[in-house]
Amino acid sequence: MPKKLLNFAVSIGLPLCESQAQLLADYAALVWQKRERLNLTSAAGIDEILLRHICDGLQGAALVKQLSQNKGLTTFSVIDAGAGAGYIGITLAIALPQAQVTLVESIEKRCAFMNWAILSLGLKNVQVKNIRLGEQKDIQADFVTERAMGQLPDILNICLSAVKPGGVFLAYQGEQPQTQSLQPPGIRLSGETLYHLPADSKNRYLVLFEKE
Repeated sequence: MPKKLLNFAVSIGLPLCESQAQLLADYAALVWQKRERLNLTSAAGIDEILLRHICDGLQGAALVKQLSQNKGLTTFSVIDAGAGAGYIGITLAIALPQAQVTLVESIEKRCAFMNWAILSLGLKNVQVKNIRLGEQKDIQADFVTERAMGQLPDILNICLSAVKPGGVFLAYQGEQPQTQSLQPPGIRLSGETLYHLPADSKNRYLVLFEKE
């Protein structure tokens, strides 16, 4: 387990215990094992998976932890939209055992990988839905995360439809967040969190939309 990952977790207020750190390392190894067959990552090695993709997930988990505490939630639900290989959602489930996480992904082979990874890791607080977000109207959560589902203006409303009243949508954004004029009725743009990953110095953002 790279020391940089552990230091990063501490720096964002999300220290990991030994068992959590080992699960993250095991998950990265599973991604590496299936990377070519399923086209899961362009990373050059397991350390890059940990310091780029999994640290991205830890940043989201730290923010969800903070928001849940602010709302007085001891347990809560999370949807990871367009989950892909599960970098955000599986990492969040490992880092926040009090969360019930649903990984929503439309590509069947990615869902198969995530189900295999969940079973291999022995995780009990995460499930996979092989659907497009919006297909099942009854799927809603306290928090919805999205990193690679599409351009924010195109996917904002569908992601917000999965947020419970009083909940928050957390959108991962690059150096120039696409938030201009994006404030649908009943939605409050409640913040932009700037962060950096251990692997590079690029500005990255998590943009928060709260449903009133």
